[in-house]
Amino acid sequence: MRIAVIDLGTNTFHLLIADVLSGGSYKKNFVTRAIVKLGKGGIGRNIIADASFRKGIKTISHFSNLIIEHKVEKVFAFATSAIRSAKNRNEFTKEVKNRTGIRIKVIDGDEEATLIYLGVKQCVDLGNSPKLIIDIGGGSTEFIIADKKKIYWKHSFNIGASRLLEKFKPSDPITSKEIKMLEAYFDSTLKPLKEAVKKYPVTALVGSSGSFDTLAEIIGYKFHGKNPIRTLNSYQFYLLEYRIIHEQLLKSTTAQRKKMKGLISMRVDMIVVASICINYVLNQFKLKEMVVSKYALKEGALFSVSSKLLRSKFKVPEH
Repeated sequence: MRIAVIDLGTNTFHLLIADVLSGGSYKKNFVTRAIVKLGKGGIGRNIIADASFRKGIKTISHFSNLIIEHKVEKVFAFATSAIRSAKNRNEFTKEVKNRTGIRIKVIDGDEEATLIYLGVKQCVDLGNSPKLIIDIGGGSTEFIIADKKKIYWKHSFNIGASRLLEKFKPSDPITSKEIKMLEAYFDSTLKPLKEAVKKYPVTALVGSSGSFDTLAEIIGYKFHGKNPIRTLNSYQFYLLEYRIIHEQLLKSTTAQRKKMKGLISMRVDMIVVASICINYVLNQFKLKEMVVSKYALKEGALFSVSSKLLRSKFKVPEH
């Protein structure tokens, strides 16, 4: 059976088309993404602004055409932070349904964290000791404490990179005072995470997709002359290299970051606050190991859907 998974993130919409095979495994058939920035101009007010609304509808309509072209039998669309927190989310999901027939499932932060875990563990060996998985999105950031067998704790915080930029409006380059303000905000907001780590001490940080992919690419080009995750699904950072790039990002202007190889335009502003969050977590919990997973929510959703299809002999309702 050929299915499509759509991940409607705050900044990027992803489309993944795959063939579900007997035994519950799958084979990727087609993957694409579009930078939508659905939270632009409205995320701080919990709305999808008009321009972002129109771009989002246009992108999903394009995805719908691709889905038809690839003869997909079932479509599963998942919406995360920007849509779930928007006052006009019902208008958006109804417009999508009317135009394309695609029904969007708006998932809460708890389910989002679970799907991220299911994605990450497909390409990173989480071992038998708890690891801290982090997925820094545009609207929310998910923290999951887990090993290869189970999740011990998970939580979604509204500290995605787009929300942080809109809330703090940092200077260019960011100032020391603004960095301290962000760290103080993390201190306050992430108290539940600190309590969880006391209960389940973690041995490493596993970054899921997005900002972590970008950092791996910047580091790869800077120190090794290549993109280390072009052909790999995971990559272990040398923390010394990360620290050097982190300090460089803090001192850089927008214009300077635009020239950094491996840094796409969408993340030129977000990468600074994202790296401050990552650095804060590494220091807070004295972590000496950091890995990036290229798999995230969409692969987790694909795994979850494939498993359900197998259990029900391909007779599950569409979302």
